[in-house]
Amino acid sequence: MAELSPMMRQYLDIKAMNEDSILFFRVGDFYEMFFEDAKTASEELDLVLTGKDCGLEKRAPMCGVPYHSCEAYIARLVAKGHKVAVCEQMEPPSAGKSLVKRDIVRIITPGTVIEDTMLDEGVNNYLSAICVTGDEVGICFTDASTGECYAASLPADNPQQHITNELCRFRPKELLVESSLLKKMPELTEFLQNNFGGVVTERTKQSFDTAFTEQRVLTHFDVISTE
Repeated sequence: MAELSPMMRQYLDIKAMNEDSILFFRVGDFYEMFFEDAKTASEELDLVLTGKDCGLEKRAPMCGVPYHSCEAYIARLVAKGHKVAVCEQMEPPSAGKSLVKRDIVRIITPGTVIEDTMLDEGVNNYLSAICVTGDEVGICFTDASTGECYAASLPADNPQQHITNELCRFRPKELLVESSLLKKMPELTEFLQNNFGGVVTERTKQSFDTAFTEQRVLTHFDVISTE
C-alpha cells in the first residue's frame, strides 16, 4: 500500500487544524496548495491545476503562487469570502534533513486584513461580533487596520431589528456569531442570507463566554484587571 511522503503528511497535519481555510504552504520560493484547496484556488485565481507526486497512487492536485507576489492572490481570495492560512518554513533547508519545520504564521479573513495593498483606501474594513446574554444584546465593530473600535448594548425589544440596523450602518466585511444564535433569530438569519454583503463566521459558545473572553483580554494586555 502506498504511503504519503513526509512533506505531504506534514501538509495534511497542518491542514487538519485549519480545515476552513485555504492553506498557503511554503515550499521554497512558492506557496503551494494541494487537493481541494488547489482546485478551489485554481478556479478562483485562474491558476493552472497540475499534480504532485505525494506517495499515493494518484498525484495530488496542486497549484502555486510565487511568495513575493502572494498578497495579490490572497487579496482576491479574501475578497471572494475565503479564509487563507499562511504556512511558512520556520527554518532554512539543511543538508541531510529531508523535512523543514513549518507552521501557521497568520490566518487572514475578510475582517482581519491589515495590509494596505489589500484594502480599499478610504473605506473601513470592519470585523463585527454579536453576543446575546439573557435579554442583553451586545454588538461591536473593529477595524484592525486603523485600531478603531465601537461597541454598544442594544435595546432588548426587537433585538433582531436593532442588530440588522447596526450591520447596515457599519457594513462589516465579516461577522462573528455563535452558531446557536442564528437558530434563535430567524429574521437575522434571513437578513444575513439575503442582504448581508460580508462573510458570516460561526464560532463556538465558548468564544462568547464572558470569563473566557475576559481572560483573553487580560492575557493579551498583560494586566490583572479590566479596570
